[in-house]
Amino acid sequence: MTGHHSWGYGQDDGPSEWHRSYPIARGNRQSPIDIISAKAVYDPNLMPLIVSYESCTSLNISNNGHSVMVEFEDTDDKTVISGGPFENPFRLKQFHFHWGAKHSQGSEHTIDGKPFPCELHLVHWNARKYATFGEAAAAPDGLAVVGVFLEVRITKIKYQIPIVFQGTKAQFRSFNPKCLLPLRLDYWTYLGSLTTPPLNESVTWIVLKEPISISEKQLEKFRTLLFTSEEDQRIQMVNNFRPPQPLKGRVVRASFNA
Repeated sequence: MTGHHSWGYGQDDGPSEWHRSYPIARGNRQSPIDIISAKAVYDPNLMPLIVSYESCTSLNISNNGHSVMVEFEDTDDKTVISGGPFENPFRLKQFHFHWGAKHSQGSEHTIDGKPFPCELHLVHWNARKYATFGEAAAAPDGLAVVGVFLEVRITKIKYQIPIVFQGTKAQFRSFNPKCLLPLRLDYWTYLGSLTTPPLNESVTWIVLKEPISISEKQLEKFRTLLFTSEEDQRIQMVNNFRPPQPLKGRVVRASFNA
């Protein structure tokens, strides 16, 4: 994904340095942002978000050195989101997570300055308008990412997340990400970007208001994933999040009346 530049979340290659290789990092619609709930504008014309994940085909799960990612078959419109602010359905391509070393941080978006310990991103693309994911990722209306906050509490839900070393990939079939969504799909939406290099300003964000729950044990499992490949010394994968970026005059719309 990253082309020629290596990037990460360390002091020398982390978010504050990304603009050197990716000048768009200082652009006008960068993500994530801090959503100030009182400043979000209720828009009665926003449609409810429709999630059609019934017949989805998950392909594999991998540790790409920046996160843990599950990829999906995206050759047809079987697994899409629609409604919301969208005219077209957007096809699910992959989902991945961002998390912290401790519960007090980890999410990329924050609500009224408050981070969550973890944030899930479900990445979709506009296949009606663009021929490939790559083409969509370069277009201002090409991608739709649903952000879901995870909070730590006692829960029976188990997410089986198997892989560990960077560069490892495992088959991961018949996983339906619908179980990763809250019951209520109230959302905020705004125009933004990818939160990792190349940081393309191609994303319509849907940030769900209601978090889902993750157990302490599950989050610990994420934290034992490694940023490193098998040969290198083991570096725990934590704090793989970009901090909130300036709003620069953008309006955040809400699908619900606060």
